[in-house]
This record gives sequence, C-alpha cells and structure tokens, in this order.
Amino acid sequence: MPTTPKGPVEAPARASAAVLLRTRVNGTPVELAVAPHHTLLEVLRYQLDLIGSKQGCDKGDCGACTVQLDGQPVLACLTLGIHAEGAEITTVEALGQGHGGCHPLQDAFDRHDAAQCGFCTPGILMSADALLSRVRRPVQPQEVREALAGNLCRCTGYTKIIDAVVDASRVMHGEEG
Repeated sequence: MPTTPKGPVEAPARASAAVLLRTRVNGTPVELAVAPHHTLLEVLRYQLDLIGSKQGCDKGDCGACTVQLDGQPVLACLTLGIHAEGAEITTVEALGQGHGGCHPLQDAFDRHDAAQCGFCTPGILMSADALLSRVRRPVQPQEVREALAGNLCRCTGYTKIIDAVVDASRVMHGEEG
C-alpha cells in the first residue's frame, strides 16, 4: 500500500523546453524541436521515423544503434540529439543511395549470408561503411575486426560478416568479389 508523504510535497519538475536542432540527415537538411535529454536514437526513430537503427541495449554495449555523425560511427543511444547540431547524420537508410540500388556492402552481406536475424546488421553496416570510406584500398580481415569491435552479433561467429566486408572492399576497389 502506498504511503502518504510527510511534510510538504513539491510539484514535479517541469519538462525541459525543446531545443531547435538544425542538422542534415542522409543528405537532407532537417530542422526540428527536440527535447534536450533525448538521444540521437530517439530523435531518429521517434521523430524522423528512421527505424533502421535499432534500439538494443541502451547502454552502448551492442552497437545496434550505430549511425555516422560527420562520417564517424557513433552509438546513437549514447549521443544526445542536440549534439548533432550542424552535423551530417548518416543512417542505414541512406546506404544504397548513389549506388543504383544496394550498396556493395549490402550485396556482399547477401552473397555471404552474413545477416542472420538482421537485428545487428544496420549497426554493423554503418561501422563497416565508415571503415571502407576511410581506407582507400581493400581492407584486411584484422582491420574489419577492429572496426566492428563495438558491434555485437548473437547469431554468427562473425566470419561471414568479416568475409562480406572484405569482399565489398575488393568490389569497391575494382577487384573480383
């Protein structure tokens, strides 16, 4: 049974006022009011309806929420939305843009059967894309392992994922896939 508080009762704290966020999401300028305590993941999923980034652990352990902020992979569950002010946010929804369909990473994941349940796949794709955008030659398996160290997959042993990223890298650099 709930107890009655003794002494004066304070009014609940007033919700924080919204802050205007100006950013670019997947190449499109965006201006919207966000609560200062909302994470980038909450802004993307619940205000912009970009649901590719997954809400997993909410502690930064799994990497399912990974997006790119100015080309760098970040955990959207740990990044406040207001920290994206003036930045370029790239989500998995934009991955195939400019490739006439699927991105070479997506094609390689399909060829190698690298996605099992698929929950972790968007975050892994965004981390791998950041790696491939940064390295101007085919990547080596160890580089892929390091780039994906913050992304957990409970379904695979990572071998197919690493093979797919290496394969995509070769395709992107004109080598056989």
